[in-house]
Amino acid sequence: MNTTTATAPASPIAADWRDFYALTKPGVMKLVVFTGLAGMLAAPAQLHPVLAFTAILCIALAHGAAATLNQWYESDIDALMKRTANRPLPAGRMDRETALHFGVGLGVFSVLLMGLATNWLAAAILATAILFYVLVYTVWLKRRTPQNIVIGGAAGAFPPLIGWAAATGDVAALPLLLFALIFLWTPPHFWALSLFVNADYARAGVPMMTVVAGPRATRRRIMLYSLAMAAVAVAPWALGLTGALYGLTAIVLSAVFLALAAGVLANRSDRPAHMKPEKRLFLFSILYLFALFGAVALDAWLPGMLAA
Repeated sequence: MNTTTATAPASPIAADWRDFYALTKPGVMKLVVFTGLAGMLAAPAQLHPVLAFTAILCIALAHGAAATLNQWYESDIDALMKRTANRPLPAGRMDRETALHFGVGLGVFSVLLMGLATNWLAAAILATAILFYVLVYTVWLKRRTPQNIVIGGAAGAFPPLIGWAAATGDVAALPLLLFALIFLWTPPHFWALSLFVNADYARAGVPMMTVVAGPRATRRRIMLYSLAMAAVAVAPWALGLTGALYGLTAIVLSAVFLALAAGVLANRSDRPAHMKPEKRLFLFSILYLFALFGAVALDAWLPGMLAA
């Protein structure tokens, strides 16, 4: 008689609210929401506070939807990288079908609510942002080309356009320049990170620029994109679309950004322990975008506050 007892597979850990929250990438969401709010505050029209809150909520939910669908599609490569292996799907705390339903539900709800609460142009741009991140960046570009971050960076550049459109019902030169600013900021920001987590991308087979072209070529590209980004950052003031407060902030912070990018360019080490210039640039790049968009909003509101 066969006395071998089959061992039943361990039951997966049940997902709780923290796993659903983690799927929305709340750390990144803060920057997305802030740039959307800045675009709304810089607009020449004002929404009722309840509608403004609803519009910002829709931007947050749409980001959560895109982030969730990104992790649903990439759960296999997330499992191969140290920094993503503990996410709900690769860690086995949630099944893929649940994540798919959650992501699609969030996305559809955010677009419909934006259209009903503000206008359908803002809702259309919001839908475009979700689809661009999921279909263009995640499905098409991420595993196929080192230009994934360059082209895919447009997905994260939509929030100021959405905020402006929610308030005004149209699109103008200033939000388009803010879109371009985030678009050009994304490669140096993300490549600085990828330089010191390059082994993760190589292990997962993701053709990041650092894997395909190597660190030295990536550092040169960081410098080139930083120069273009700095020019676009100053453009709203140079074109008379913002005041001196924003102009001074953009000039000073962009000069610091370029100095840090030059430090990255000068670094010759391929070892993460010796990549302090890259880490400094990555951390400053986050502060840079928060400060610039804060200056955009304050620059638009300061004259009214002083006159009150």
